[in-house]
Amino acid sequence: MALSSLLLLCIIAYKVWHMESKPIDFVCDRDSRRDMNTEAEMKGALEDCDFLTILPSAIQLPCSKLHKASWDRKSAQEKRADLSASLAALLGSVRVARTLSPSGCVLTQLERLEHMVNNYLHIVTHLDIKGPVGSPVLSCTPQSTHSLSTVLQTLSRLLTGKLELLMADLTHVCP
Repeated sequence: MALSSLLLLCIIAYKVWHMESKPIDFVCDRDSRRDMNTEAEMKGALEDCDFLTILPSAIQLPCSKLHKASWDRKSAQEKRADLSASLAALLGSVRVARTLSPSGCVLTQLERLEHMVNNYLHIVTHLDIKGPVGSPVLSCTPQSTHSLSTVLQTLSRLLTGKLELLMADLTHVCP
């Protein structure tokens, strides 16, 4: 199990490094983005954790809901800032929860989540979007939870919603 987790981490790290060197791949290739999203694998791994339903500290949920008409009126810079703020807030609270977690399954899943969110945040903040950099502003009043399953579900909605809509706005750079 540990060897397969290490192998998976190496594959993800390779994909993220590869995407950093070619950001157009991240924007233009939906499969690359899907491969980065390990949320489904993490949910499966939760079944192996006996007491993972309650985390040692609350995790701030990312702002995953959106009003389509309002979202469409935002510039690409504003969309990136919204997404970055949500990911940064999530990353900060996952780091706190990770430092308070005992070793074992809970800690492993929080570490995986931290790496995944950090990778997305790094990529989103370094996308080549012309214009002034929007200052990160959360588009919702943050909620929090002690359930890692709820965190994963909300993150999945963020990635399949706001992230994919932002990528759709950037497809003009695709060959």
